[in-house]
Amino acid sequence: MAKLELLSPAGDFERLEMAVLYGADAVYLAGTSFGMRSFAGNFNDEELPRAVKFAHEHGVKVHATVNTMPRNDEVARLPEHLEKLQAAGVDALILADLGAFTLAGRYAPGCERHISTQQSIANYECAQAWFDLGAKRVVLARECSLPEIAEIRRKTDPALEIETFGHGAMCVSYSGRCLLSNYMTGRDSNRGACAQPCRYQYALMEEKRPGEYFPVFEDEKGTYILNSRDMCMIDHLQELMDAGVDCIKIEGRAKSAYYAAIVTGAYRHCIDDLCAGRPIDPVWRDEVEHVSHRIYSTGFYYGYPGQYTENSRYIREWQICAIVERCDENGLAACSLRNKFRKGDALELVGPDTRPFGFAAAQMWDEENIPLEEPRKPQMVFFMQLPNQVPAKSIIRRCVDLSAK
Repeated sequence: MAKLELLSPAGDFERLEMAVLYGADAVYLAGTSFGMRSFAGNFNDEELPRAVKFAHEHGVKVHATVNTMPRNDEVARLPEHLEKLQAAGVDALILADLGAFTLAGRYAPGCERHISTQQSIANYECAQAWFDLGAKRVVLARECSLPEIAEIRRKTDPALEIETFGHGAMCVSYSGRCLLSNYMTGRDSNRGACAQPCRYQYALMEEKRPGEYFPVFEDEKGTYILNSRDMCMIDHLQELMDAGVDCIKIEGRAKSAYYAAIVTGAYRHCIDDLCAGRPIDPVWRDEVEHVSHRIYSTGFYYGYPGQYTENSRYIREWQICAIVERCDENGLAACSLRNKFRKGDALELVGPDTRPFGFAAAQMWDEENIPLEEPRKPQMVFFMQLPNQVPAKSIIRRCVDLSAK
């Protein structure tokens, strides 16, 4: 059985760098237009070739999102955009609109065409139809269960690749086609500007009872529309492979570089253990608990998940302190500060292919060799003695509860 491909988010160059170094097989990103996360950093015409070059030098493929539903005034700009993506060396285009799909075949024939989850592909006839039109891969609707995915795999051409979301936020809509954001805020989720109103907290008010608010929640009789939990399938990788999934996708282009690194690293090590026939290392599995997240669920893979209404707030129990930029053989590291900490604080380090370990913050110096008790200036470079040599882009963090109350 082929190894499950790991596809990680890359909202900007820092996040791309982290995803690549922490073990992604491929990354997905966007240019400055036609992507579904317009508030991620994204890549301009100068940055994109550099990003692709960095990924390719590390053996990592690059998928570019072109998955908005463009209007007439936008579609005229698509050919030039597609040509730039191909010229930059992008490996695949993630498309949703049939017109954009057709134009991609004409103006970027060197790129594979993958069909976005925005197309809500939930049956084998639809999946096969896209393959017959020239698609290399389909990203299935999040609403598909494992038995449905297995049936799609059995009843479609074996050359068609199947990708599914395995980790991250789930849109409350039909595979991301949300109307609520546009209605409430004027920000169109189908054109990359979602305000994520499904994650707000709501109460109902009856028009003749102003000021009396009734909570929206679920009881044994059903009915609830908002506040999906986050998806996490790290404990079910074998089941995904058995169902015929070729690629597992981590959601989160608008999330932090820390998130991209930690979640990618967790899935990388668990997939590698599984494919090598080793027991999954619980330390790496536990890494998904070290990022900001809501209560985890398995989405629709095992049937309708129901609603969780007890608490919609994010769990944040770890804070990044610094990034290791370089480290010599004696463990002396040049670091870039992210959040303040003091000498003597209990810290933890995790890095590319580096199992997490704890240590106490030791001697630190600034760039003028002046001893520091507490680095203070954001992004400042300082030197720190670590217990041993570690790879560049290792992350120093500490346990601190930052969850919203």
